[in-house]
Amino acid sequence: MTQTTRSRPSNPRQTAVASARLEAAQRFLTTGDVRGAHSTLTDILQDDAGNVPALLMMARIGVQAGQDASACKLLIAAAEQAPDRHDIWSALVEVLDRLAIADAQAIVAVRRSARPDVAAYRTISVHLMEQGGDHVGARDGLQAIVDADPDDAKALLALGNAQRTLGDTDAAIGSYRRAISTGREVGRGSWALSDIKMFRFTEDEVVAMEGWLARDDLSAADRTPLSFALARAREIAGDHAAAFAQYQAANHDKRAEQPHDARAIDAEIEATRRSLTPAFFERSAAAGCAEPGPIFIVGLPRSGSTLVEQILASHSAIEATRELGDLEAIVRHIALSPQGRGISYQQTLAATDAKGLEALGREYLRRTRSHRRTGRRLFIDKAPANFRHVGLIKTILPHAKIIDMRRDALGGGLSIYKQLFSRGFTFANSLKDIAAYRRGYVRMMTLWDDLLPGAVHPVELQDLVTDTETTVRRLLDYLGLPFEPACLDFHRTERAIRTPSAEQVRQPISVAALESWRPYERWLGPLAE
Repeated sequence: MTQTTRSRPSNPRQTAVASARLEAAQRFLTTGDVRGAHSTLTDILQDDAGNVPALLMMARIGVQAGQDASACKLLIAAAEQAPDRHDIWSALVEVLDRLAIADAQAIVAVRRSARPDVAAYRTISVHLMEQGGDHVGARDGLQAIVDADPDDAKALLALGNAQRTLGDTDAAIGSYRRAISTGREVGRGSWALSDIKMFRFTEDEVVAMEGWLARDDLSAADRTPLSFALARAREIAGDHAAAFAQYQAANHDKRAEQPHDARAIDAEIEATRRSLTPAFFERSAAAGCAEPGPIFIVGLPRSGSTLVEQILASHSAIEATRELGDLEAIVRHIALSPQGRGISYQQTLAATDAKGLEALGREYLRRTRSHRRTGRRLFIDKAPANFRHVGLIKTILPHAKIIDMRRDALGGGLSIYKQLFSRGFTFANSLKDIAAYRRGYVRMMTLWDDLLPGAVHPVELQDLVTDTETTVRRLLDYLGLPFEPACLDFHRTERAIRTPSAEQVRQPISVAALESWRPYERWLGPLAE
């Protein structure tokens, strides 16, 4: 699929033929004949490159096939033809978000379609700024949208997120409360407030949340985050029995939205064991892109990765970025390549030659370049699930450093259970699933230790909290960097932080969080086992 140029059918007969072809393509899609739909749509676009329905159907095929980059180009072409269609811009936002886009070509392409008079365009323009790391620009753009329409609940919510990312917590609280007051973002707005760890609901706000949850007409999109928020309010009030019951209800609803395949992690471990053998790593030892740069922080969510990121970002040689999706995009590229059809991505990786491995490493560095703004020599990629791809990292980026951030099973598992994740982490909504996934994670990291001894540096959260300086010095030794006192004064480092721990890592280290699971101990049997 390639980007198209504008054209139009020249007469009514061509228009009628195109309509009949569109109907045929839709029938193919309805019956699951993707090949037939793709062929028909290709014919349509050859005659009429600006046919918006055809572009949208072709983009949908691309999304279903995991070809988000191609779908992005098609949606951009559709937006150029029909800039007033909100559904096109919304689909483009979703695709860009999955791409974790900071791709300069995509940004330029969208800005070529600039329509500041179209509200949806202004929203996606802000989205691109945020994705590209321009958080100040995103905040200011959102503020302009809110100034123009003070009741735009989605923009108010996004403005609060931008303000929180930049450390302006009081302003974020105000924006979230304004979003809730519109009556259209009571769920996500309440959860956003509760996710600010230092925030406390008023009694009136708690009563209002209870009232919303008692309504029969409350949408699922509002009910789940509102339920998590009320659980947090109960916890803060010290009623841990009521809080846990509310967390159970919230996770039950969330699990219904996103089922979890408990066998997937075991299947991935087995595919890795079969394909990425010691012989493969020996053969590829001299391959990959030799440039230094990436520091990967991997592990389970809520394990302290934001804390270690903040400590490292306080060093003069290291830049923090965000939880990047670029390595996962490389995995999709490998899996969807012609060589990868019908086999696991690990099998395809194992068959890739030295030139191909180097190209993949350079592609990762190209994709991540736009996230880097300070010119520092090293940068951090903090996506936790990259623990599944340690073998890929070390073959395409042999000089990359990998930090495995770990937290105890009870504290870490409960913290995952209490967190509402926007997407992914399907294991997070059941203590049993969390425990099973954690066992899989430990098995995976043990496998990497066997295959690549010394490649990964483990850091225990308890050690980082209770013996900070010793742990930090060992970590910097692994990274080949000198110790700098600023790493111990990390809470003074000003930067944008987009994770649930944003407020915590802007404070000095506290040991209290290590014991936060104890009031819930009687309900944590699946984690203890």
